[in-house]
Amino acid sequence: MSLAKRYNPQTAEPQLQAHWQAAGTYHFAAGDGAPRYVIDTPPPTVSGHLHLGHVYSYSHTDFMARFWRMNGRNVLYPMGYDDNGLPTERLVERWLNVRATEIGRQAFIEKCLQVSDEAEKEYQALWQRLGLSIDWRYTYRTIDDQARRLSQLSFLDLYHQGLAYRQQAPTIWCPECRTAIAQAELEDLDRDSEYVTLAFGLDDGTTLPIATTRPELLPACVAIFVHPADPRFQGLAGRRATVPLFGHAVPVLADPQADPEKGSGAVMCCTFGDQTDVAWWFTHNLALVEAIGRDGRMAPAAGPLAGLPIPEARQRVKELLADQGLILGRQATAQSVRVHERCDTPVEYIITSQWFVRVLAAKEQFLAAGEQVIWHPEHMKARYRQWVENLSWDWCISRQRYFGVTFPVWYCDNCGEITVASPEELPVDPSERSPGRPCRCGNTSFTPEMDVMDTWATSSITPQLVGRWLGQSGFDGQPFQPVTLRPQAHEIIRTWAFYSIAKAHYHFGQLPWREVAISGWGLAPQGTGKISKSRGGGPVAPLEMIEQYSADAVRYWAASTGFGRDAVISEEKIQAGAKLVNKLWNVARFGQRFLEGYAPPTSGIIAASLAPADRWILSRTQRLIGRVTELFHNYDYATAKSETEVFFWTDLADNYLEMAKKRLYDEQEPAHEGARYALYHVLLATLKLFAPFLPYITEEIYRGLFAAGDGDDSIHRSRWPAADPALLNEAAEAAGDALVQIATAVRRYKSTVNLSLGAELDRLHLATAEPGLAAQLQAAEADIISVTRAREVSIGQQLDDGLAVIAADGLVTVAITPNPAGL
Repeated sequence: MSLAKRYNPQTAEPQLQAHWQAAGTYHFAAGDGAPRYVIDTPPPTVSGHLHLGHVYSYSHTDFMARFWRMNGRNVLYPMGYDDNGLPTERLVERWLNVRATEIGRQAFIEKCLQVSDEAEKEYQALWQRLGLSIDWRYTYRTIDDQARRLSQLSFLDLYHQGLAYRQQAPTIWCPECRTAIAQAELEDLDRDSEYVTLAFGLDDGTTLPIATTRPELLPACVAIFVHPADPRFQGLAGRRATVPLFGHAVPVLADPQADPEKGSGAVMCCTFGDQTDVAWWFTHNLALVEAIGRDGRMAPAAGPLAGLPIPEARQRVKELLADQGLILGRQATAQSVRVHERCDTPVEYIITSQWFVRVLAAKEQFLAAGEQVIWHPEHMKARYRQWVENLSWDWCISRQRYFGVTFPVWYCDNCGEITVASPEELPVDPSERSPGRPCRCGNTSFTPEMDVMDTWATSSITPQLVGRWLGQSGFDGQPFQPVTLRPQAHEIIRTWAFYSIAKAHYHFGQLPWREVAISGWGLAPQGTGKISKSRGGGPVAPLEMIEQYSADAVRYWAASTGFGRDAVISEEKIQAGAKLVNKLWNVARFGQRFLEGYAPPTSGIIAASLAPADRWILSRTQRLIGRVTELFHNYDYATAKSETEVFFWTDLADNYLEMAKKRLYDEQEPAHEGARYALYHVLLATLKLFAPFLPYITEEIYRGLFAAGDGDDSIHRSRWPAADPALLNEAAEAAGDALVQIATAVRRYKSTVNLSLGAELDRLHLATAEPGLAAQLQAAEADIISVTRAREVSIGQQLDDGLAVIAADGLVTVAITPNPAGL
């Protein structure tokens, strides 16, 4: 088919996308014996509208999928949706202005299913418009029956191994979301606060000053700690102190964890203000006072503060302390507090009964597993290692919410013993039915477990969810085989990557995947930081940018930065991508008259017809193919795109086409066929090297000019170009570099004297002391005339007198006969 005069991406891209879907261009061939490349695609969390940050990171995976597919791999590129758990619940509450606690469990679950279904259709529409080469036949939801079954099978396996356990203990708690959370879901948030120094009374009538930022926890104070080597408090350990305002006595204890540099050096231990309080409570077997409730209000044990929200209680207790003269000093301070990553609410530590997975005892095994994974970029392994080394809690996997994967667990109403479902019963909601057998005590009355699993408990088995399509999930009698690649963002190394490694290690003693590719963030302009779909989605919707500039142009921006690096959303770079798309089309349109119906001969047959410029561009192309292929093998797509682009603009478009144009138009020129051959080979190779990044424009040109001769319906199913050693020619490249030097010198001269680039020169004089190069230049005379618009070219070892030298910094001295009209 012929190429249209102009390329309109707004109509061409949707048409090509429809063609790919109808033709099954990106289908995985289940029975194919070719080597497989299986991608553990990140299932986007259903928590809001997708933004350009998602476009950025998901494009990176697609670049690799397209490269390996063109290299003969049988690529399984599926898609999932992480649509269970707290993020989706918060989305529903925000979009529908409802609270789960207000409308009931079942009604809320139905709304979650409705909203997530609508959101997932929106997500798929964007991914398809962007051009992700996903096989949509392989799609899962983390709330569907298969995902629920595998999640529950995973839990049962951990439970029977003694790795999953239920315990009543201090738990990291989000008062806003009203659920327990895991250590990995914490972030640090800086805020302004105030140190209040309070007067604790000692048993000898003296005062012990203690500074705190959380005076509302005074009713839960159970001990005072000092450092054993702090000279200010020698002899104080073992005595008792009276808590101001509340009047109860607590012991003074020595512990190395007390920081002499913090506050007054003496610190109160409350149940619980932070993780240190929890550790002291365990270590010293302290009393328990529960002063904060699950709703973020002060509990009855808080006395006059009971019922107040925590911030109000903090202000109220300061007033009460001041009224009684118990405040010794106040000082503003900057404070870093631990908050829930989902809502930025400061977390509390309260006693609850939760399900945990043991991870602390296996830190060395997890560290060893991380060393076996191939990380792209390699330095991201350090983030994983640092996280594992600093683990201090087992993994809390239960959540006090509604929409999620249920635990297949019941509690006997008679003896309290745990009964779990059998694999044959899964997936099961214990609230809808009783276990299929009585308790060991003979009782048949049970209370169901009403908590649901942490969303990461399901997301951590995505390699197994993908593996079930291949018969290698590791469950239901299938063996487990690690998938090829896990692409993901760097901020969830501590969650998704770590939990996936932990689950695969516990279940199968294997890695979940062989390689992991870590993308950075797409950052909002003006330095406003990471954008988030749950908090607005960024300044510009992705589809708006795609419709304005094209999907290829947006992908061009995404390809400009490599794995592991953040990138500011740059409309300027997207515009540069649109310019590149337009230039590719114009070059293809130029070449169309010479390439339509062209069947290239072998390089051996055509060799005699090749001019020096042809040999140069063909050799440069072979080196580029080898270089770009190596870069892709090293997952360095950004440099691959950059070097391909430089070659296209500089070598092919700006220089070679201008050199060969005269021979291409003149069919009687002896080297005409050589120019056609070079143009065919170089443009086809360039399109294929660009194809992973710019799938639409390369496909449109390929189908118009090359599909019939290359033998494939789609460029994305064609073979990746292979460098032809017979076309590598260092001498030709040196000659070509000289030709480029000549062309550049003439262009610079014309610009200096305000001549158009198409203006003719009377005569161009070239001098070189290299006999071989002189011969090459003589053979390239037609191309030199074509690129410089000189009427006459002379070549020798020396220049005649009276010439104007315009370049003398290379192998060739370039001069012209002065033209008074042009000076």
